[in-house]
Amino acid sequence: MSMLKLYGILIRASIRSRMQYKFNFIFSSLMAAFINVVEFLLVAILLDKFGNIKGWSLYEVGYLYSVLILSKSIYRSLASDVHHIERYLVSGEMDQLLIRPIPILLALMTQNFTILLGEFLQGIIILVISMQGLFAAGQITVASIPLTVLIILSGAVVLFTIGLVSATMGFWITRVRDLQNITEDASHAAARYPLLIYPKWLQLLLVSILPVGLVNYIPSLYILRGQYGLWVLVLTTALAAFALWLGLRFWRMGLSKYQSTGN
Repeated sequence: MSMLKLYGILIRASIRSRMQYKFNFIFSSLMAAFINVVEFLLVAILLDKFGNIKGWSLYEVGYLYSVLILSKSIYRSLASDVHHIERYLVSGEMDQLLIRPIPILLALMTQNFTILLGEFLQGIIILVISMQGLFAAGQITVASIPLTVLIILSGAVVLFTIGLVSATMGFWITRVRDLQNITEDASHAAARYPLLIYPKWLQLLLVSILPVGLVNYIPSLYILRGQYGLWVLVLTTALAAFALWLGLRFWRMGLSKYQSTGN
């Protein structure tokens, strides 16, 4: 059985389990969307008052924001419990995954599958509105649509890789949640806006050590402003694939160091 087919089977089983509590699924999706909408509305209000952020218009910021939200939603939907690995390490639940006749990472990715419906809908709505405004301004063309899809998928790979590397650190330090707050939550929040608003050292950090800038900001320089050239998208996609390869190797190394905990 191929890995993709096996993944599909495990995801369907996880969905059936989660849908036993439909109200909880609907409520959590709506609340997550509401929180993200409020965050973006605050930025929209500021942009409406002051016009732009470092030369970036509301539609451009909306584009950055929605691309990141959609990439993050894909990552968190397809590999939710990678972000929650501390629970497995502390409670000893990782041992249960080790005895299953499937790869450990695949088992972890398909546990507690969550469809982030609220975030998906919010991201799509903001992206459509932003791109309509950019079309009207003559800033982008129809070719931007498939390129944006590529950016979103490539960004999901980058975010998954960052999450995987952060999770792997748990094999050494166990309590990895604080690290994830920095490498994932804080960096994701920072990447929702143009990196130009940050100091140079932080910009460098967000495109190298924690490369969330590769998810939306760097490729958007070509999509929105025609800077550099198409090679920027090729490079970011290639870097995403290479980072994933390194991340998987690091995961295997970390897994070899795992020592059972819990009771």
